[in-house]
Amino acid sequence: MIAELEEHPLRQRLNNEFHARPPIPLVGAMLVSHLVFKHSATTVQAERDNLTVLTQAQNCSSIESSDSHMTLETGAFRMRWELHTEFSSYTFFRPLVSGEALHQDATAFDAVHPDWLGSIPGQLIVAAHLELRSTEEISPESVLANLTPSGRTMVAAKVADDGAWIFTDFKIDNGFSRFLVLNANLTQRQAGRTVQRLLEIETYRMMSLLGLPVAKEVSRWLYKGEKQLAELMDQIGQARSPDDERKALSILSGLAAEVEHSVARTTFRFGASHAYHGLVMQRIEELRESRISGLPTFYEFMQRRLLPAMNTCEAISRRQEELSARVARNSQLLRTRVDIELERQNQELLGQMNQRASLQLRLQETVEGLSVVVLTYYGSQLVQYLAKGTKDLHHLSTDVITAISIPVIAGLVFWGTRRMRKKLAAEAAGPH
Repeated sequence: MIAELEEHPLRQRLNNEFHARPPIPLVGAMLVSHLVFKHSATTVQAERDNLTVLTQAQNCSSIESSDSHMTLETGAFRMRWELHTEFSSYTFFRPLVSGEALHQDATAFDAVHPDWLGSIPGQLIVAAHLELRSTEEISPESVLANLTPSGRTMVAAKVADDGAWIFTDFKIDNGFSRFLVLNANLTQRQAGRTVQRLLEIETYRMMSLLGLPVAKEVSRWLYKGEKQLAELMDQIGQARSPDDERKALSILSGLAAEVEHSVARTTFRFGASHAYHGLVMQRIEELRESRISGLPTFYEFMQRRLLPAMNTCEAISRRQEELSARVARNSQLLRTRVDIELERQNQELLGQMNQRASLQLRLQETVEGLSVVVLTYYGSQLVQYLAKGTKDLHHLSTDVITAISIPVIAGLVFWGTRRMRKKLAAEAAGPH
């Protein structure tokens, strides 16, 4: 019956993603080497091609594979590859013989050809070694006894309801940060989950810290931007002419563009740092750690070392947003002042235009009066010539006829001018 129903094209993919990246069950002693490379979107295909090279060079089988993760099994090691938004991780697992001593340079990927490692796209951001032993091989007491008061600050805790002891100092030693996990009574899956959480803590810790250098860089620029804005506000308060206000507005617009560019450039980084920090604290909470007397827990260490860096990123992000809002608000106020000044100038211009129009109207009326006189004069001259030419047809004097025609012609010209003016005024008012 269900086969006849139309299935959403993403149903299977989403369900597979829900079950993706389960922890690998771990049995006995194990050396885990974890490499994380920060990549770009253009290197994803290159990573897959590089993984294909590894499968061809090693006698291996694929346990699970998808677009974003792959697990390979060889005779010498097991490798797990995971693709994330900003980085890719390569985790190698190599079983150890109980009681086997490890050289300082030993890794879980010793069997991998160095050329293949060198061809992994991206830049190395995390390299960690995790050594999983049982408490029968290495007792927690012996580890605690070797700690010196003047040595490195060791972070330690008992996790999973006292099922294991974990030790680290989060320092990079010989290129790797190092973890020691002493298994007291963890099951295979509990051991796998504990190892996975520790590696994720280290990965997300470093990824979250990528925002700190950006915050320090932006902090220096923010100080200059805030100082420049304060100076601009003083200039605006002292502006005495529209040119001064327009000049200040131009500088303020340039500052606004710089602020928005900085916000656009750093928003993703600060947001990612906040998200990674949340994942770090979540993974620590999932460890269910309890204190080892005299040593800080993972939670305490992150609160003291990582949280101040995240607070710095958050504070700088907030300062950027506040500066952007202040610049926008002051720009709006200054534009309002400039607009008011422009409106005042426009009103003065309209007043001057009205004065010119009134003057032109008076001049026009004067010209119209003169036109009546001129047209009357020329009209009377025409009548005089006609009277002289037809004097044989009448007995009136030419001068009398001319004198009589003058008021008649003047009246006709005046009447015609008035009528034409009314017609033009009506046509001008018609469209409105």
